[in-house]
Amino acid sequence: MTGKLFDRHSPASSPVKTLVQCDFDGTVTIEDTSFIMLDTFANGDWRKIYKEYSAGKKSVGYFNREAFAMVKAYRKELLTSIDGKVAVRSGFKELVECCSRKDFRFVIVSNGLDFYIKHILKQQGFSDIEVHASWTRFRDNRLSVKYVGPDGDSLDDGFKETWAEKFLGDNYRVIYIGDGTSDISPARKCHYVFATGVLLERCREVKLPCTPFSTFHDVVTVLESM
Repeated sequence: MTGKLFDRHSPASSPVKTLVQCDFDGTVTIEDTSFIMLDTFANGDWRKIYKEYSAGKKSVGYFNREAFAMVKAYRKELLTSIDGKVAVRSGFKELVECCSRKDFRFVIVSNGLDFYIKHILKQQGFSDIEVHASWTRFRDNRLSVKYVGPDGDSLDDGFKETWAEKFLGDNYRVIYIGDGTSDISPARKCHYVFATGVLLERCREVKLPCTPFSTFHDVVTVLESM
């Protein structure tokens, strides 16, 4: 389904507040930022592990741990490697401003790494956006990553779904924005879905109602009418 947003939840239990849960890599950005870092610094075949993850044979936690264990670089080197190489999708500033104006809580929930997400957001002029992503810890020129859920426990998979469930449990009307395979499970749980890329294909395959978008201007146009 495309076009008008479709509420899959019962009107009888309609929440009174709205939250926009947005993916980052491939959604806010056009490229996958972590791939640029891995191509530049990984000493090993990280794409082999990614293929196993994409095929559903490995968890996202396993992929990130193993792939970034191949990296020997300092934080500054990693961030320098992506500067000027990561394009932000048109209309992002307008999306954030729209959510602020309408009192919609805007949250980035990503399988990516927190340090580069916050770096890119700061470059865009947004240093206070709420971000939930893989925790990254640096020690000398090595880094370790892990996912932590709303309860503080470590997660190996289902990170986006867990946060969506948390927001829904807090009685939010949750609007989901995403682009990838890992977005289909959390999208199923939310009230509304904006989809592009692989997520749009998957939504159509499983007949999950969604509104397609190319730029965030498309999203803002709909949100303004809500």
